Amino acid sequence: MRNLLSVENLSVKVPGPAGPVPVINDVSFHIGEGEIIGLAGESGSGKSMTAATLMNLLPRGANVRGALTFCDEPLYPRTEREWRALRGRDIAMVFQDSASALHPMLTVGTQMTEHMRTHLGLGRRAARQRAIELLDQVRIPDPQRALSRYPHQFSGGMRQRVAIATALACDPKLLIADESTTALDVTVQAGILALLSRLRSEMGLSVLFVAHDLGVLAALTDRTYVLYAGRVMESGPTTRVLTQPYHPYTAALLAARPHGGGTSGRGELRPIPGNPTTPADAPRGCPFSPRCIHVRDECLDRPPAMRGDGAGHGAACVLDAGSAQTAVQGNKPASIGEVL
Repeated sequence: MRNLLSVENLSVKVPGPAGPVPVINDVSFHIGEGEIIGLAGESGSGKSMTAATLMNLLPRGANVRGALTFCDEPLYPRTEREWRALRGRDIAMVFQDSASALHPMLTVGTQMTEHMRTHLGLGRRAARQRAIELLDQVRIPDPQRALSRYPHQFSGGMRQRVAIATALACDPKLLIADESTTALDVTVQAGILALLSRLRSEMGLSVLFVAHDLGVLAALTDRTYVLYAGRVMESGPTTRVLTQPYHPYTAALLAARPHGGGTSGRGELRPIPGNPTTPADAPRGCPFSPRCIHVRDECLDRPPAMRGDGAGHGAACVLDAGSAQTAVQGNKPASIGEVL
């Protein structure tokens, strides 16, 4: 599978009152054509900032380091004009809050056709016809009438479908979905996941799916990267990461799920002790060490290197695969069904 996007050793700093503040540290991942990968982790772990970096939606003065390539072309450096040509055309994004992402004073039709006319050079009539086809594709009832409606006239789930249709308007190669199912009820959420899976099958769409809900990642993604304090703690095929975690942080996330807690599926909720660490406040060693119940002296010296098992599954932990499995055994589900 050819890589559509490759991110190597990404580090990002943003301006702060006392100087540059690190928000991403040495993050690496890749997305193949027609692949859906997930970024997981607690709030503040760097998921959304990583996604924003791929669109250059960063605060003014942000510093980006690393090798980022899209379709074998470097993403950085680019002029703002070059970014405008890329955003929405080849890389599109669906944000968490569709009510804020869609302009409340403009009809859905106006918002959907505007960038089609800009990027694709379509006339008004052709752009409107394509918008109708897209709304039908994401299962919006009576799409022709929907074009004349305003965002507040749709339910949350329908509004998110409109946002997805708008993002797909210019046939992007990569769709970034940033917590796009958060705050939706379970039925609507399942519909959005089924839609993204179908679009991947029908269009060969690649998706970067950002979520803190491990069940959503289990249902949708091929591979998962678990972030903490701006670093990748664990990565690999989603089923393996969520049923055979190597890193204590991943295991702790699984145990902290309301319907998780042990291999029986009936264990009690076990919150992770302490508070999440920010990249700016991370200790010299493993950023998770202050909260880890398996911490060792060697965890405190430097951030552990990623250690793989030869099957594409690895973790940034001093524990080897066998030791990790023994250490986290009580905190992992027995099957992917327990995660869903």
